[in-house]
Amino acid sequence: MKNLQEATERICELKGSLVTLDALLPALVQMLPPQSRTQLMESFESHAEAARTVMLHADISDLVLNTFERDVTRYRAVLASSSDAATPGRVAGSLDPLLLTAAKITTFQRARLLTGASGFFFRRGERLFVVTNRHVFSDVSSGHFPDRIEIEMHTDAHDLTQFATCSIPLYHDELGQWREATDSGGTVDVAVLELDAGELPEGAVYRAFDETHLEPRGEAVSLGDALTIVGFPLGFHDTIHHLAVARSASIASAYGVRFQQQGCFLTDARTHRGISGAPVLRRRTHVSSQAAPLPWQLLGVHSTRMDMRTRDQSQDESLGLNCVWYADVLMALTAAPTSAPDDGART
Repeated sequence: MKNLQEATERICELKGSLVTLDALLPALVQMLPPQSRTQLMESFESHAEAARTVMLHADISDLVLNTFERDVTRYRAVLASSSDAATPGRVAGSLDPLLLTAAKITTFQRARLLTGASGFFFRRGERLFVVTNRHVFSDVSSGHFPDRIEIEMHTDAHDLTQFATCSIPLYHDELGQWREATDSGGTVDVAVLELDAGELPEGAVYRAFDETHLEPRGEAVSLGDALTIVGFPLGFHDTIHHLAVARSASIASAYGVRFQQQGCFLTDARTHRGISGAPVLRRRTHVSSQAAPLPWQLLGVHSTRMDMRTRDQSQDESLGLNCVWYADVLMALTAAPTSAPDDGART
């Protein structure tokens, strides 16, 4: 009886120690920076799989295996909940973070509404930009000269119906505040506008691409590859939750080659007005922790539909091809301002 009592007491002590560890783990995880938390979760999954493989080939009872799986699930939940609580603007649930990179842009001339377009957020160091087409900010050929834009931003990580509208002037002292670029083929139809973090709504919820999403990481981009375009075609979107929609596309010209000597390539996709400025993305095959939670390669910025002037509209369908400007221009456009901007970037 004495031995049984001692065994029971020892089991109770072990349970108490386990509860203490359960309290300590989230406290330790919350002290880690976001990237380290992501790496910790990935490392835990890797080590758990290795341990699982060893036990499945060892003489271990089903009770031990079931306990192992139960505790892996429990610790996985602890790590995930700690990451959610510690990451500002973290969206709960199964929402794809890619949708939070998209910006619905509306252009105005004073109080008069002009057009709608798409854009996305891009971060370079501590600086945040909204990216879209140059013709969204200024277009001589159509007489389009807005003086401000409005973008919608979510303000509640758990209630996507909550949002705020940011009004951003395009000019200061009669000088355009966006950055654009030229190359050997002429004007590049991509522009960036830097956002003042202090002017964003309190608790703004968004995701931004950065330089890591431009890197190929050894993955080849080939003709016919599947792509995703996230934006607001004809202004269409989820008006309740203020989320963009995604269209499917594929690469229709030689990627890496300047189509018609312009800094662009072609996609085969069904697109509409209003999706100008949307990001054109390829899902990565090999995902690294640096890309999480956006496992995408940013290939370009959607611009315009391509067509043939000689097309007989009564007999021939439209080509269904689109011009996409290579995304590497963003490195020039978001570089720190200098007295002589590189690569043709200018304001």
